Amino acid sequence: MFLTRSEYDRGVNTFSPEGRLFQVEYAIEAIKLGSTTVGVRTPAGVVLGVEKRVQSPLLESASIEKIMEIDAHLGCAMSGLTADARTMVDHARVTAQNHAFTYDERIRVESATQAVCDLALRFGESVHDEEAMMSRPFGVALLIAGVDEQGPQLFHTDPSGTFMRYEAKAIGSGSEAAQSELQDKWHKQMTLREAHILTLRVLKQVMEEKLDQHNVQLAQVTPEKGFEILDEVRLKELVDDM
Repeated sequence: MFLTRSEYDRGVNTFSPEGRLFQVEYAIEAIKLGSTTVGVRTPAGVVLGVEKRVQSPLLESASIEKIMEIDAHLGCAMSGLTADARTMVDHARVTAQNHAFTYDERIRVESATQAVCDLALRFGESVHDEEAMMSRPFGVALLIAGVDEQGPQLFHTDPSGTFMRYEAKAIGSGSEAAQSELQDKWHKQMTLREAHILTLRVLKQVMEEKLDQHNVQLAQVTPEKGFEILDEVRLKELVDDM
């Protein structure tokens, strides 16, 4: 006799008769409530952009942290539960430092992404001596951007532990409209500045309030300067140009 759907809902690592893990599917749905996040890869580097939802005029917008540095050549932007993202970013940072210490080289972008996805799968009951990190899947998707010997790269990770490499990707609440806009406008020979403008245009299209330097955040990863978050002065210039 099969259990009802609601009983499969509660089992965090039990497949339903149709072969689905409902808790993982729900975590993926949770990301669609998060703020819109965009990543664009160019030959010159990768650009990350996020919408900052400033819920109240009393809220200090600088305290909303949606883009984080993992290593000097590596950063990520998130959509979903920020606390979950912080756990994953901390894990990626430790992995990157351990790699640098052990092998005296920078970690590859794909290796750091793989480490984050391995962590994403460590939910449910603990098995033997392997302690489960969480009792539920992480409710966050990440866009991981970096530069290594293969050049600038952009990866997308989701709560199922799957990761894929993209030229341009949007996640979060406005992701469907944003993704179709990226498909229309992205081209292989984009300059970094064009990628900045495209990212801002895509965010502007899906945001409810008027876009300015306070409610978006942009970062870039380039072979020359590594990872850097753009300050409000440069952001204002880009918004004015757009």
